[in-house]
Amino acid sequence: MKRILLATEKPFAPIAVDGIREIFSKAGYELVLLEKYPSKDAFIQAVGGVDGLIVRSDQVDADIVAAAKQLKIVVRAGAGYDNIDLKACSARNIVVMNTPGQNSNAVAELVMGIMVYLARNGFNGTSGIELRGKKLGIHGYGHVGRIVGLIGKGFGMKVFAHDPFVDPVMVANDGVQYESDVHDLYRKCQFVSLHLPLTNETRESVTSEFLLLMPEGAMLINTARKEIIHEPSLLEMFEKRADFRYGSDIIPDTAETIARNYPGRYFFTPKKMGAQTFEANMNAGLAAARQIVAFFEKGDITFKVNK
Repeated sequence: MKRILLATEKPFAPIAVDGIREIFSKAGYELVLLEKYPSKDAFIQAVGGVDGLIVRSDQVDADIVAAAKQLKIVVRAGAGYDNIDLKACSARNIVVMNTPGQNSNAVAELVMGIMVYLARNGFNGTSGIELRGKKLGIHGYGHVGRIVGLIGKGFGMKVFAHDPFVDPVMVANDGVQYESDVHDLYRKCQFVSLHLPLTNETRESVTSEFLLLMPEGAMLINTARKEIIHEPSLLEMFEKRADFRYGSDIIPDTAETIARNYPGRYFFTPKKMGAQTFEANMNAGLAAARQIVAFFEKGDITFKVNK
């Protein structure tokens, strides 16, 4: 019997866990549950005798991989997988997958919520601005970025996108203007939403070179990873541009400085919560379970992310 560990420091909703258990039960697998675990040691002990692993933002590092003697597959229930040591997994021939698209709508709606909140000055009773007619730039036109563009158009915004890995024709078919030069995206758009994966190339790639190009009333929204922002550039933008506002569901390392010096010009969620909806919980968890079953029963590696 295959044993699958669901290790989540931030647990799935109980109904999602029930759905995951049902999928594995029908396949004849045993689900092992590890929720709100107190330490890495507890994770190491739990992973020892399992064939598959599902995590959310939990760190699957070299120590975890070394302890998982039987492990064949890890699925990150979500899009980003920088919390998983791909090299350590590949060295052991462990397949790593993500569940792209399952959390996309939840993240996209959060983007727009933060945008409205900042545009209306945190609903503090003063006059803000409307989104209609404004230019929205999407830096990274994947699953989430595409939905942000769709919702932005619903608000009456003019939407632009830059992504060198996406066919410009597809972007144009969505009614979005493709910008081949990322500088032009920032130069044209008062609002920019970041949807870049964290890679060696994107780490600290959003710098003042781009930010200082933004028009008057600039607003940057980051629901990707904090590491894609060059934080000295972020502070420079706050200092040089009194019109600049920043919203994120990833608290930056410079949060205390921003809070102290630039009140009213930022919003940070208390924890990363782009995928914190009932629907996203269900979608990502069930997709992860189905992918594990398909891997073991059919050899399906459609969503494999490591080499």
